[in-house]
Amino acid sequence: MVRRLATTRRVGHAGTLDPFASGLLTILVGHATRLAPFLVGLPKSYTGTIRLGTVTDTDDREGAVLREDASWEAVEDAALGQAMTTLTGPLLQRPPTYSAKKVRGVPAHRRVRRGQAVSLAPQAVEVHRFACTGRSGPDLRFEADVSSGTYIRALARDLGEALGCGAHLTALRRTAVGPWTEADALPLSALRAPLPLRPARDAVGHLPQRHLAPTEAEAVRHGRPVPATHDGDLPVALLDGETLLAVARPYETLLQPTVVLVS
Repeated sequence: MVRRLATTRRVGHAGTLDPFASGLLTILVGHATRLAPFLVGLPKSYTGTIRLGTVTDTDDREGAVLREDASWEAVEDAALGQAMTTLTGPLLQRPPTYSAKKVRGVPAHRRVRRGQAVSLAPQAVEVHRFACTGRSGPDLRFEADVSSGTYIRALARDLGEALGCGAHLTALRRTAVGPWTEADALPLSALRAPLPLRPARDAVGHLPQRHLAPTEAEAVRHGRPVPATHDGDLPVALLDGETLLAVARPYETLLQPTVVLVS
């Protein structure tokens, strides 16, 4: 839809959503698609629903039921809160078997559907907040703030394992990506040409910024480095006035442009 409205094939996004999930998706258009590597690592926030007592092979409602356990009825709020606390902070999380994680170049979910055994290594993630916001029978509503790469399906699975009754994810909505929230977004039904695109500099507003002198701006337009003016190893957004020219990587005493948007 965005490609059609923007009349360009150069459209991409910075973070997929599971098919049944809803919420915020950051979309990049034109030259800004080259900024995707600087966005995929941003933290994300979610709301959703976890159903206790039922385990599925995909860890969500899309999968086949593997096991049901009525012991969820005995789970008290205190035990639930404690289990959610144990799943907060730096974690080694095992990705869902049905995931896009590649095993010898092939997505894990494709291998599983072919009947192949798949074992995925745990990966380091961080759950900044994982809180219950309400309960109704086996269903609990939650909010979560997590690092990039965290699987909420796996968080639901691990919560069920910690409680001893099993669980899976039944609803998921992404409410924030880095500094952007749903309040910054437009629903698909409201998209019209011309698209209300934000300037490219907003996409890297979380990075350190360097405002360039005219001679420096000219150098950057041709991919040449400029002197670094501060310490640090983060990428730096290089601006000519309010226009993002490039993103540069620190190299010794210089900032070397790695993505140039304006020539």
